Amino acid sequence: MSILGRNLMEPEPTLLPAEPEVTESLAAGEEPVDLAAEHPTSSLVWALLGEDALDQGYTVEGYAYARVGYHRGLDSLRKAGWRGSGPVPWSHESNRGFLRALAALGQAAAAIGETDEVVRIQKFLNDCDPQAAEEITKIR
Repeated sequence: MSILGRNLMEPEPTLLPAEPEVTESLAAGEEPVDLAAEHPTSSLVWALLGEDALDQGYTVEGYAYARVGYHRGLDSLRKAGWRGSGPVPWSHESNRGFLRALAALGQAAAAIGETDEVVRIQKFLNDCDPQAAEEITKIR
């Protein structure tokens, strides 16, 4: 990206490290519920559990799974140098677990009437990547 297209006051994008063990296991057909114990820090695993629970109508369980994924993602972001703000681009595949957990948390919060949290999550997701919500909708 050229200097003219980037806000120089904005922090550099945060790029989470790849989780090849997780992605390979999922691609091989392993279930997220089985991977959660093996990879408890993976936001992707928790996001998938949250999305599945929400899709099946288990709102409270979906909320809990998504919240774990969100908090594990915050831990990972901080380890990667994130300082509480700045882009977390969807285009970087390893960021998608966190972004999906965040979106699932927003969906679950809406389902339980947690309006203030929904607003905060929508803003946070947009601040991470304005295209993330649309991209998540495409894969869900």
